[in-house]
Amino acid sequence: MASEKYTDRELMVSAAAAEVEDGDTAFVGMRLPLIAFQVAVSTHAPDAMAVYESGVVRDTPADGFIHTMCDLPNLNRAVSTTGMIDIMSRLQRGDVDVGFLGGAEIDRYGNLNTTWVRAGDDEVRLPGSGGACDIACMAGRTILLMPHEPRRFVEEVNYVTSPGYANDGTGRKGHPAPGGGPSALVTSKATFGFDESGELYLRSVHPGVEAADVLVDFPWEVNTAEDVDAGTVTTTPEPTDEELELTEHSTPTDSGLETSTIC
Repeated sequence: MASEKYTDRELMVSAAAAEVEDGDTAFVGMRLPLIAFQVAVSTHAPDAMAVYESGVVRDTPADGFIHTMCDLPNLNRAVSTTGMIDIMSRLQRGDVDVGFLGGAEIDRYGNLNTTWVRAGDDEVRLPGSGGACDIACMAGRTILLMPHEPRRFVEEVNYVTSPGYANDGTGRKGHPAPGGGPSALVTSKATFGFDESGELYLRSVHPGVEAADVLVDFPWEVNTAEDVDAGTVTTTPEPTDEELELTEHSTPTDSGLETSTIC
């Protein structure tokens, strides 16, 4: 829950940034992931490198405020400014360690839907994949971000836009996608991991949130860290003063996550 010190989105940025490891090559998209990488490379992951769908590659934070991946501060002193084919080729070669994704719906095995959803008796068409399916299929792992709303959590998505794990509990064994699959889901209430079978479980709750307030939003019985022998459910660390300074005036006026693929 947001506090007087930080917003829900700033907490999500901090939690997502923590998932980036030093030395990672990260496929970074728009909105919150753009900020999360800036925070990660400025703090605990100075040797991380970002690749952007627009063709930019950089191993340092942008030298000024950026709204989009194509803003001039993100181009200045970049390692390279190439094109989409070069970036997607890196992904295909297996050179991307982690990618950020979002969606309108997610199921218990991390499959994402950004193609169409049911709204009562109607079907609503959404933006679709963009490059999200490529990232989900070929990145070493993915970090998922979305607002915490019950309508987004379904036992099985209406349409698999971006694959997570096989819904038979076999994870990525024999899965046609060569990448590693989702490693974390960050919402505005909690962070989740994925167990050996590929099923989502509750890893931590954000400050001021009770686990029961999180678990009630799912249409299936969600496991917790205790259930999968992954320790205990902890409290998500609050953003540090340094992180908040880095994200000051950087979070978008809306969530940017409504149906976004974040790529």
